[in-house]
Amino acid sequence: MDTIIRNATVVNEGQIRVLDVLISAERIEKIAPSIVVNPAKKIIEIDATGLYLLPGVIDDQVHFRDPGLTHKGTLFTESVAAVAGGITSFMDMPNTIPNTLTQELLEEKYTMAAEKSIANYSFFMGISKNNLEEALKTNTENVCGITDDGLYFNNDEGILANYPEFLEQLFSRTDTLVALHSEDDLLIKKNTEDYKRLYGTEIPFFYHSLIRDEEVCLKATKRVFSIAEKYHTRLHLFHISTLAEAKLFDNTVPIRDKRITAEACVHHLWFSDADYDILGSKIKWNPSIKTEQDRKGLLQYLLNNSIDIIATDHAPHTVAEKAGNYFQAHSGGPLAQHALLAMLELFHRGEIPLEKIVEKMSHNVAEIYRIKERGYIREGYFADLVLVNLNKKQEVTPDSILYKCKWSPFVGQVFSSSINSTFVNGNLVYDNRLVKTDVKGKRLKFEKIR
Repeated sequence: MDTIIRNATVVNEGQIRVLDVLISAERIEKIAPSIVVNPAKKIIEIDATGLYLLPGVIDDQVHFRDPGLTHKGTLFTESVAAVAGGITSFMDMPNTIPNTLTQELLEEKYTMAAEKSIANYSFFMGISKNNLEEALKTNTENVCGITDDGLYFNNDEGILANYPEFLEQLFSRTDTLVALHSEDDLLIKKNTEDYKRLYGTEIPFFYHSLIRDEEVCLKATKRVFSIAEKYHTRLHLFHISTLAEAKLFDNTVPIRDKRITAEACVHHLWFSDADYDILGSKIKWNPSIKTEQDRKGLLQYLLNNSIDIIATDHAPHTVAEKAGNYFQAHSGGPLAQHALLAMLELFHRGEIPLEKIVEKMSHNVAEIYRIKERGYIREGYFADLVLVNLNKKQEVTPDSILYKCKWSPFVGQVFSSSINSTFVNGNLVYDNRLVKTDVKGKRLKFEKIR
């Protein structure tokens, strides 16, 4: 049955207008100030007066833990949390068990997602020291890209950013988008030993921001950046966490023409090192959360288009895995259900306009990855949409959390906005706190990168 959303305040492509949106089957059929439909035709009408209609969020960096780590999360549980947070499409990392290092394992994940995921999906092909030829087989029209995120490059040590000779091999040979985590391993080891001498195993969590400090990030990012420029590689840098790094990126080139792009993550835009005293291991991420100056700097460089997108790096761990001392507590945390709410809160605080939130969480992700027919509210595009109420408060409580791990660093936070409804491919999958799980998402498709 067709659906018409009436009187929605549509935020799309830099404009905010009150419009009707007609959904037919999986796609947006018509957008207009007033749509007249045949009264004889059966149609669902939704009165969206006072609500804001946004393109569904596309999250290019999640760890949904399936297969092999399903005690933390699954494609089903985490996609349910995602659609409850307005995320309609995601791209998942290869650090599952087994690591996604062959084309066969990659396709197995797509098969699982078709059966489990409520949201649309894509999966990155993993890269390591021993699978270059396999990674180069990646089909750029069916797979979002190649990454090392969450993987050790050389069996049990290091990430790809620390192996410039291999970067030269990869960058000189691939047309596929390469997305990387950039921190310098040698500096991290040195800093860790320095603080271990002072505190033993009981390093206060605040020092995570100093062990993985600005220099750790900047040195690795510059290294990767220079090699990518040499080969004109299509490079995307995950979770930029420092003002110094943000200053490296160009804001003079249109998004479609950029060869090197960057993202900021919600936790780096929300938290600062002042929050470690209260939240401790709950905000231990790699790269680390740093200073308030870095937080504000990332927002500044998002607004001037040096940084291109906002992601979550959703990486659930169990409560037990986040417990213990500095060395025992795992890095990472769940964010997908509350990411859009957090960004809308920054809107309420005057730190970012609604139009920029939509640009950075939907439009630009579609542009960078060349996702077909998604990321915008356009006639003919898939109806991936989220209705938000900017004037209805929503508190994060333990019983409202949909992640399998059942915790969040936002517990106790009262957001000024709430997610009203989420549509995936025209299907109403989330409505007033109820999730409908009978229809599954689709595999994302991509234009060929040239």
